[in-house]
Amino acid sequence: MLVVASEYVFVGVVESGLFRAVATCPARVWSCSKHAEHGQQHGPLPVHFTHERRRDERGGYDPPTSSATRHHQSFSRCVTIHGSNGLLMREDVVGDGHEQRLTEDEEGTMCAHTVTSGAFPGYVANPRQDCRTSSWHMFVPLLVLRTSCKLQLSGYANPNNNLINCAAAGSEGNWIRYLFHHVPTGPSEGMYFPGRTEHTPMGQFTNNRAHSNYRAGMILDNGVKTTKANDKDKRPYLSLVGARYGPHEDADPFKPRVPALIHHFVAYKNQDHGAWLRGGDVWLDECQFADNGIGLTLASGGTFPDDDGSRQEVKNTLFVGESDNHGTAQPDNRVWGTGGADLSGRTMPRGLNFPIRGMQIYDGPIKVQNCTFRKYVALEGRHTSAFGFRLNNSWQSCPNNNVTDITFDNVPITSRVFFGEPGPWFSKMQMDGDKTTIFHDVDGSVSEYPGAFLVKDDNWLLRHPDCIDVPDWRAAICSGHYAQIYIQTRNPANLNMLMVKNEYPDRPLALEGALGKRKHYQQFQPVVTLAKGYTVHWDQAAPAEVTVWLINFNRNDWINVGFCYPQGTTFTILADIHNRLSKETRKTGVFLRTMQRDKVNHSHLSRGYYYLEPDTGLLFIKVKAHNDRESFAFCSVKGCERVKITAVIPKGSPPSNCMARAYPRHAEQPIVDVPMPRKLPNARLHSPEHFLEIKMESYNTRFFHLKEDFAYTEVNGRKLYQPEDGVMLTIVDGHDGKLVETKSFRNTILQGIPTQLDSYVSGLADGSVVIVTSKGRLVTRGAWTKALERLGVDKSLKLKDKLVLVGFKGPFRPEWVRVEVGEDRVKIHQVLPIPVVQKTKL
Repeated sequence: MLVVASEYVFVGVVESGLFRAVATCPARVWSCSKHAEHGQQHGPLPVHFTHERRRDERGGYDPPTSSATRHHQSFSRCVTIHGSNGLLMREDVVGDGHEQRLTEDEEGTMCAHTVTSGAFPGYVANPRQDCRTSSWHMFVPLLVLRTSCKLQLSGYANPNNNLINCAAAGSEGNWIRYLFHHVPTGPSEGMYFPGRTEHTPMGQFTNNRAHSNYRAGMILDNGVKTTKANDKDKRPYLSLVGARYGPHEDADPFKPRVPALIHHFVAYKNQDHGAWLRGGDVWLDECQFADNGIGLTLASGGTFPDDDGSRQEVKNTLFVGESDNHGTAQPDNRVWGTGGADLSGRTMPRGLNFPIRGMQIYDGPIKVQNCTFRKYVALEGRHTSAFGFRLNNSWQSCPNNNVTDITFDNVPITSRVFFGEPGPWFSKMQMDGDKTTIFHDVDGSVSEYPGAFLVKDDNWLLRHPDCIDVPDWRAAICSGHYAQIYIQTRNPANLNMLMVKNEYPDRPLALEGALGKRKHYQQFQPVVTLAKGYTVHWDQAAPAEVTVWLINFNRNDWINVGFCYPQGTTFTILADIHNRLSKETRKTGVFLRTMQRDKVNHSHLSRGYYYLEPDTGLLFIKVKAHNDRESFAFCSVKGCERVKITAVIPKGSPPSNCMARAYPRHAEQPIVDVPMPRKLPNARLHSPEHFLEIKMESYNTRFFHLKEDFAYTEVNGRKLYQPEDGVMLTIVDGHDGKLVETKSFRNTILQGIPTQLDSYVSGLADGSVVIVTSKGRLVTRGAWTKALERLGVDKSLKLKDKLVLVGFKGPFRPEWVRVEVGEDRVKIHQVLPIPVVQKTKL
C-alpha cells in the first residue's frame, strides 16, 4: 500500500504483492505495506493521498501534483484521495481489484452483522442502507481501462473534482457514486460548513465510460450519516441516508444555480442502470446508453425537489436497447438468454423477462430533447420500451416532465412507451406513483399528437371524453391544463384516500400515500385537471389536520374540492405561504363559513369562504393560486401557497366516505376544456409506422317526442355514418391503414346477422382491421360467438343493445382488440399501430 502526503518527492515502483504502482508526485511515503488486505495502517488502499490541501498551482506546484499508476489485485479502492486538493490523476490503469468479500455481502449477512458494532444496541441492520456507503463499496472497479482514472473521496466527498477520459468495468457495485456528507467527517471534520457538498458545483465530467457493472455505471444520490448512533437514531455512523444535490454558485443556495454538466458519458452493459442521477440541475449532453437494464433515470428530490425551480435534462443523446454487441456466453452466466428482435443469444440485464427501458421517467421535472432511441423491441413475455416509468413507485409524477424532438430507429411503434401493468417486475401497480404517471409530448414526436399529454389509461382525474386510448402503451393521449395538489394529513396519518372527479363519479382514484403508515403525517400527491370539481373521502374518520399545497399552479389556476367529514365537525381554515428555502411561513387569509355554496367561488386574496353541506358531510372550498410561478418551479415566486384545515371531529366517528350521498347530486357532464391536437400527417412522420386513429359510437338521442338512433365510425378523421338498423363493418388494410370497404347487415331476425357476419368475416384477408358498430336495438339471438371470436372477442361476451368493436382478422390477437357493449351508449376512441405486426415470442 502506498499512502502519500506532505512535501517529499517519491518516484519509483512499489511491489507489495498485491499490486504494482508507478507513482510520480511531490510527496512523502507514509506507509508501504505488504498486508493491505488485512486493513493495517489506512486499510486496503493501494494509493492514498491524505490531507494534501493544495497540490496544484494554488499551492505553489507547477506542474501540479500528479499520479500515473498501474493497479492490480487491489483488495479495495484503487486510488483514495482524502482531504486533498489540486491533485491530477492521469493515465491511471487499474485491473482486477478484489473487493468481493464486501460487495458480495451487500445482499448477505456478514455486513449486517459487522455494522451492528457501531449501531445502538438492539438495532437491526439494513444491508441496502448500512452496507452501501463509502466505507464499503464506493468507487470499486474490477477493471479500469487504459487512459483511465478512479477516485475515492472520503471524509468530505466534494463534487468539485474533474473526471476526464476515465473508464471502468466489472464492478460488483457501481463505477462511480457521488455520496454527500452534510458535514465533513473523520480527519476532515470541521473543514467546511454544513451542507456545502450538497450545493457545490460539479467539476468537469467529460469523456468517461462505464460498462459491465453489476448495479450501475454511475449513481449520484444519497449521503451518509454523520452522527454516532443513539437511542433516537440507532443507525450506525456512515450508514446510507438521504441527501439531495443542488449545485449553486459558491455553494450558496440563495445564489444562482450552476448546472452539473455530464458530457460525452458512455454507459453500456450495466445490469441495472447506465446512470441514476438525483438532484437539482443535473444536465446531460451528447451521451450514449446501450444494453443497460435501464438506460437513464433522472430523479428529483421525491416529494419536493429540494432545489425548487431546478430541472434535470438530457439532450442530444443516443439510447440503444439491445445492440449487436451480444456479449460472450459463459458456463455460469445467469443472465444469458435470447433477446433482441432476432432472438439471438446475448447477455441480458437482470433476467429474461426484465422490462428494459431507455429513459425512465420518475418524478421530475425533467426535459428530454433531441434524443434518439434505437432497437427497443418488446417481445411477447417481456415489455421493452424506449420510455418507461419507475416501478413500484409511491412518489409524485410532475406534469411538467416534457419530451421533444424524439427520433425512433428500429423501435416498433408499440415499444415507444410503456406505462406498466400488474405482473412480474411491476407488482400490483397499486402504489400512488404507478397510478399518476404523466408526461408532456411537446411536439408530438412520441405520440403523433403535438402538445398532448400521455397519462395512465385508468386515471380518470386526468381523462376527458376525447382522450385517445393507446392499449399497447397502457396509456391515453389527452389534452388539458394539469397541476398537482399535495394533501398532507395528520391525526391520523395512516388512512387511505379516495379522490373523485365530479365528471367521473364512478371512477375514483384510490391512494395510499407516499409515506409509510408509521409516519406522523401522510402525503397524497395526485395530478389533477385544473378548473374542475373534486371530492375527497377517507377509509377512517377524517384527519384532524389537512393541508393542501398548490403545486405547479400558475397564477389564477384553481380547483374546487369537497372534503368529507363526520356530522358535528367544526373547522378553522387558513391560507398561508411557506418559503421552503428560508423556512418562513406567512399567513395570507382566513376562510369564513357561508350558507351559500356559490359564494365559495367568490374567494379573494385575504378572504375565502367554505361551505359545509349538512346532508352529505362535504366541506367545499376553492383553492386558487394568487402568485406567479417560474416555469419549472413547484411553488410560486413568493413561496408555496397552501390551505390548512384544522377540524375538531367527534370521537368515535365512522369512516368519512360521503360518495353515496355526494353522487349523483354533484356529478357533472364531462367537458373538454382544451381541444385535442390534430394528429400529425403521415407525410411528416420520420417512420414507416404510424398510428391509425379510430373513433366509433352507438347511442340514443331524444328530441322531444322523437327518438333517433345514431351510430358512426371515424377512421383518421373520415366519418362514416351507419345508414340503417343492424350492424356495419368497416374494413381497413392492416398493412397500410387504407380503407378497403364498408358492409352493412340489416337488423332482421330472418336475415340472421350472425350467420351472414361469420360468412363475411371468414372471407376477409388475414391482416384486416375490422370495425363494427350497431344501430338500433341489437338482436342478440343467434350464433354470434363464432363470428365475433374470429375478430378476437372472448366467447364469454354477453351482448346488449349497443355494440362497438375494434377487431382483427388474423392468426394472432393484438393488444388493441376491444369491444364495448351497453344499454344506451357505447364508445371507443383509440389508436392502433400500422402496420399490424405480431410480437415475437420470447
